Amino acid sequence: MLFRQLEYFVAVARERHFARAADACFVSQPALSSAIAKLERELNVTLINRGHSFAGLTPEGERLVVWAKRILAEHDSFKTEVLAMQSGITGTLRLGTVPTASLITPLPVAAFCSAHPLAKVQVSSGLSTTELHQRLRDFEIDAAIGFFGEDDQQAFEISPLYEERYVLLVPENMLPAGGRPPSWAEIAQQPLVQRTPEMRVRRIIDQAFAENDVVAGPQIETDSVASMHEYVATGMWASIVPHTWLRTPPPPRTAVVNLVDPAPRAQLVVATNGGLPGSPIARAFAAAARGLALDDLFDQQLSVGKDGS
Repeated sequence: MLFRQLEYFVAVARERHFARAADACFVSQPALSSAIAKLERELNVTLINRGHSFAGLTPEGERLVVWAKRILAEHDSFKTEVLAMQSGITGTLRLGTVPTASLITPLPVAAFCSAHPLAKVQVSSGLSTTELHQRLRDFEIDAAIGFFGEDDQQAFEISPLYEERYVLLVPENMLPAGGRPPSWAEIAQQPLVQRTPEMRVRRIIDQAFAENDVVAGPQIETDSVASMHEYVATGMWASIVPHTWLRTPPPPRTAVVNLVDPAPRAQLVVATNGGLPGSPIARAFAAAARGLALDDLFDQQLSVGKDGS
């Protein structure tokens, strides 16, 4: 069995099409098909249902693709480990993040690149929590910044990165009279722009409304982090955002209000695949990220009022 055969098989499973898989592997389709047929003969199983075209994996194929991804990941990790022993960490770190972390990702990336100047980083920053977990399990990324719970500690190596708090960005003319912070019920009555329902941040905010027996239906839902400030800047909408976003100054004539009763929080972590020995480049990134005291840094940088406004 050759690593090349496993690479071709994983490509077919991913692309679900022989020609596209061959293109992805930079080989001819006959060469790819021949290699997979040889793999089937060596294992004495049928891995792919074939009709006139790809018709899905057999049960044996579904099982092998899990093992093949792990074998190929460990093979790549071994090569990286050898190179690291010779010349330091090199290669490309594939990093996935949830959108809410995209504005702070440059901080751990900068620490990693400073420690390992020969390494490169490829960032996918638009992933939902579910996508992030799945890509990490499938070895499609090396490390992740996102939301992981205690139940994930068996599958992943997890290191806390920072605690995300949430604040209300609201046009000043929408604030209650007297300078007091609005209640959750009052916030629910404002025109809101929020993340889409499948995003973890949205679920955290919806839970906070629910704890106050309030249902909030935002007027605008968006999956774009970049657009949130722009909607608020129009003066027509308010939004609940992570406190780390305030590293970028809020729009003019916009108030920043701390949320209370409850004050929702969520822990963001760096996660890598829990399999041993694991990826050297992923371990190096996790180590660089652990060396940052981001909670202290954000507390120093962000001037959110302590009196609720």
